Amino acid sequence: MTISLSRKTRAFFPARCLAALLLLCAVFLPGCTAKQPASGKIQVIASIEPLAWFAERIGGERVSVSVMVPSGGNPHTYEPTPKQMAQVSRAALFVKAGSGVEFELDWMQRLIDLNQNMAVCNASEGVLLLPMGETEREHGREAGDHHHHGCLDPHFWLSPKNARLIARNVERSLAAIDPDGKEYYASNLVALDRVLEALDRESREALAGVKHRQFLVFHPAWGYFAHEYGLTQIAAEQEGKSLTPRQMERVIEEARREGIRVVFVSPQFSAAQAEAIARDIGGSTVTVDPLAFDYVRNLRQVTAALARSLQ
Repeated sequence: MTISLSRKTRAFFPARCLAALLLLCAVFLPGCTAKQPASGKIQVIASIEPLAWFAERIGGERVSVSVMVPSGGNPHTYEPTPKQMAQVSRAALFVKAGSGVEFELDWMQRLIDLNQNMAVCNASEGVLLLPMGETEREHGREAGDHHHHGCLDPHFWLSPKNARLIARNVERSLAAIDPDGKEYYASNLVALDRVLEALDRESREALAGVKHRQFLVFHPAWGYFAHEYGLTQIAAEQEGKSLTPRQMERVIEEARREGIRVVFVSPQFSAAQAEAIARDIGGSTVTVDPLAFDYVRNLRQVTAALARSLQ
């Protein structure tokens, strides 16, 4: 059974009442109760799939990890199910991006209110968050400074250097709630850090000699990746909004001027306007997923796709 609450209904209920209502639905409605995970494992929830991947790699066999925004879900609009709210009520740790992901802005406090014993790992702790559209490092701010989505780019995990910080933040949080596993988590961190260091080196080498340094994306998710490797992300839209005819014209004009023939699209958004742009510039669209679960495999695929398009 599926329960869906409209935005009007959500506005009527205070956040604390809404969270309690969803939990009651999860517990008492047939077919909505979450299945208990394997006994003895620490229950960890991540807001998005890349963070769940980090939690699994660090936590290994000592944790059971679930994710709030599932594959194909849009963090701008996703609402948790009653089953997920029940999982939150039993979780020991929640791994959040902490960078302005819209799902977290809408739901994080409600989830904390639902389970006040749940520890929270801020995956972006120590990360230099960059303003949307900025590429100059000195204009960034430390994570945790006051910011809103639309001002600072929330997609910090798409830089392998930032990924190494995520891994350390997850390891520290798991060790804090499970001291008996401290050495195990530390060992997993060392192994993962080597993998991420190699990924950074591979990406840098693959993109070092490309002929062009600018690429066109429909949704601006790849700013940190571009910043790390000396590229420039040209974004067609902002905050998931459809382009006006005039905005479409400007994007097409810029793509033609820069000799761009590929439009990179995210699977979480409609590709219709991106495909229209690609037709007008005589090019094609390529799907790159900023929310793919397997972090290393995904970044390798994206790096290869960008290297091909920028030659």
